[in-house]
Formats: sequence, C-alpha cells, structure tokens
Amino acid sequence: MGRKNFIIRLRSWEYWPFGIVYIPIFFYWVWLSIRARSLFFFSASNPGIENGGMLGESKIKILDKLDDELKPVTFLVRTGEGLSSISKKLQKANLDYPIIAKPDIGERGWMVEKIVDEANLSDYLQRSKVDFLIQEYIDLPVEAGVFYYRFPGQSQGKVSSIVLKEMLHVRGDGHSTLKDLILKNDRAKLQMEVLSEVYDMSEVLEKGQHLQLVDIGNHCKGTKFLNGNHLINDKMHLAFDKISNGVQGFYYGRYDLRCASTDDMYQGKVKIMELNGAGAEPAHIYQPGFSILTAYKVLFQHWKTLFKISRANHRLGIPYLSLREGWKEYQKVRNYNKTKATA
Repeated sequence: MGRKNFIIRLRSWEYWPFGIVYIPIFFYWVWLSIRARSLFFFSASNPGIENGGMLGESKIKILDKLDDELKPVTFLVRTGEGLSSISKKLQKANLDYPIIAKPDIGERGWMVEKIVDEANLSDYLQRSKVDFLIQEYIDLPVEAGVFYYRFPGQSQGKVSSIVLKEMLHVRGDGHSTLKDLILKNDRAKLQMEVLSEVYDMSEVLEKGQHLQLVDIGNHCKGTKFLNGNHLINDKMHLAFDKISNGVQGFYYGRYDLRCASTDDMYQGKVKIMELNGAGAEPAHIYQPGFSILTAYKVLFQHWKTLFKISRANHRLGIPYLSLREGWKEYQKVRNYNKTKATA
C-alpha cells in the first residue's frame, strides 16, 4: 500500500543522505578555507563553544552558558554511572517522569528519547555507551528552531531562519487500522519499523481521533519541518539579541526551543533545549516541497556569514584551530562515532 520507501526518499530531497545534499557545500567550504588559509576557520566563529560548535562540542557546556530561566533543568550522566545515582540526581533536581535523555555529544536525533519511567531509564542506561543528559520534559505546544547570528563588536544581530516543527501524527477515520493509516502517510510510512515496536498496529482510531506518534521533534523521527520565516520581524530580532548577548562567546547558530505561543517567542519567553553553533543549519529549508536550488542559496548565504564572522573574530585575536589540532579533534569525533555505532 502506498509508494515504496525508496521512491518516497528519491522524490523528496529532504530525505536524501546528508553527504549527498552537502556536496556543493563541501566545495564552497574548500574555497572559503583557501581564502581564510585554514581548513578550520569555523572554529573562531563562536569562541565560547568548543571548536565553534562544529566538532564534538558538549551540549551541557553550552547550556551552562544560558540563564536558568531560559532552559530546562538538565544534568550530565557519565558513562558507567548507575541507576541509583541517577535516581538521586532526579530527586535532588525535583524532576518527575517523563524526562528526556540525549547524548551530550550527538546530532540529528541520535538516541534522543522520552523516558517515561524508571524501567525505561534502566533500558536506556544499558544501551548508552556515552555520556548523556537528563533533561526536564517541556510540554509546551510550539517547538521551533531559531537561527541567529551577530557580528563581533555589534550588539544587534539577526534572526535569519525559523523552522516550526509539526510532530508526526495520524487521524482516524473510524474503520482503518493504525497500520493502514500509517501506510497511507508517506512520512509515517518511513517510520513504520520503529512505530510497530511501540503501537498496536491493529488498533482502529475513531473518526477524527488525532494520534501523535512521536514526542521528539527531530526530522529523522518523522517530524515535519515547516518554514516559519513569516514570523521574523524587528521584535523577533530584539528578543534574540537580548538572549544572545547574554551567551558569552556566541555569534552564530540555532536555538532549539519550545514555548507556549509565538507571542511568547517574541517576548523571549522560551525554553531552550539546545543551542547549536557553527554546525547548525537554517532548518526551514526542509519544509516539504522547498526548492533544493533555493535551499542551496540559503545554505551558501549562511556559510558566507559563518566565514565573515570567523574572520572578524580572528582579526580580534581568536585563533583558528591549527591543522594538527583540527585533525586531533576530527579523530576524537571519529572515535566517538565508532562508540556510537556499538550502542
């Protein structure tokens, strides 16, 4: 029933492998590296973030730079730490289930999970081979990614991208099974293997019944990314100027956040789950049907801005990673990814 997964992915570039989509960007990075005389020029973009936020940066170290009212309660769990120790930390932090668990160094939704009870946490602990974060679950209706940049020496910056996230869901018709509803939905169909482990596929939803299938707003888990750039105005710029000026050494990246409403976003009343640096993307480009040529234009513009900010910081005395240092950091990330592969 429905199109084959291969055809779904082939016809929608948002599903293409990262390495394929980024081929033109790779050549542009080489060109910018030649101009900067450094392959690792991006490391100067955000002096307050390890390697600018491109190679193996710690999420908890970045979150520690944010004011407490802007972020969920979060703490680090070291590899090998036992369940009893984590339970004590939860109690001390006054955190109740559900909670979010995610690797301290990770990307694209890898092992980001909603943990509903102690048994669930124990299972996650057994599967995890790396340090991870426990984070308060923020149950607010608006989830977004806000891309912001500011040039060194300036107090005002710019919000250049807003992506709004629509969680994967289906709606019942009163007679189709959950399996049938998923198979009719291309986005859900790609997640069938995972969803079949969680849900009773023979269940019949009532007509009009809405069922949210995932709780994590990652594209790789089926979340639909929507272009929210119509929300960008002077109020949005000012709100994120205020937030960003309080984050030492941050000039370029994306806030992943939740809030009660877009009005609250304009006022800076948000909860920031993550702040991503130089490696972040203006994720509104992944809206279904968004032109890949327009997406490349947006990506090239952001890489050019990354280059200019990095150069400006370098002129102010922020060093680029040397070739030796950069290679060492790359090897660390590579070894970390090998560890991930065993998880």
